[in-house]
Amino acid sequence: MINLATNRKARRDYEILETVECGIELKGSEVKSLRDKRVNLDESFARIDGGEVILYNAHISPYEQASYLNVEPTRPRKLLLHKGQIIKLTAKIDQRGFTLIPLRVYFSERGFAKVEIALAKGKKLYDRRQDIKKRELNLEMRRVMKNRRSR
Repeated sequence: MINLATNRKARRDYEILETVECGIELKGSEVKSLRDKRVNLDESFARIDGGEVILYNAHISPYEQASYLNVEPTRPRKLLLHKGQIIKLTAKIDQRGFTLIPLRVYFSERGFAKVEIALAKGKKLYDRRQDIKKRELNLEMRRVMKNRRSR
């Protein structure tokens, strides 16, 4: 599995409840750009429109050698899921406050471009503060344990 891009803001700004692996519908020049790791997932999100999952604002840079075959970098792209998965996600998204966000883009073992999307709920400011406090406590505990072992 070759990791191409991750959405680092996703885990900071959202509480991840469930993840789903799905394919992505791409044009030929976009696949070449992905192989060059020219993709950015910041500010991207997914929606369910008409029984299809669509990825918005994912930036795949145009491939220079493709000339006139290039497409718009932030065009909406269809995500490939089974109908049952889409129905389950729709039921969960209809609940208040849930959204679909992409976590990472990668190539599978068989060479297919995949997107890992997450069902997430936005964190409030105090939730983020608690996460920072917890992280600092763990870091401090590791320092103390490290100093204790070295003596």
